[in-house]
Amino acid sequence: MLIVELKEGDSIDKALKKLKRKFEKTGVAKQVKARQFYVKPSEKEREKKAKSLYKQQRITKSLNA
Repeated sequence: MLIVELKEGDSIDKALKKLKRKFEKTGVAKQVKARQFYVKPSEKEREKKAKSLYKQQRITKSLNA
């Protein structure tokens, strides 16, 4: 549960902004999106490898440039 502490005189807009920031930091939205559909372990592994390959290519590209 996310709790947003406000100081006296803070507006609702400020409270919503704080809540949104906390929500994004905790990764709740990503987790909900990831759990909408079942992903097979082999697909997870394939995605993980593709991500690491992409990162590695970006690193080598930036070093060569």
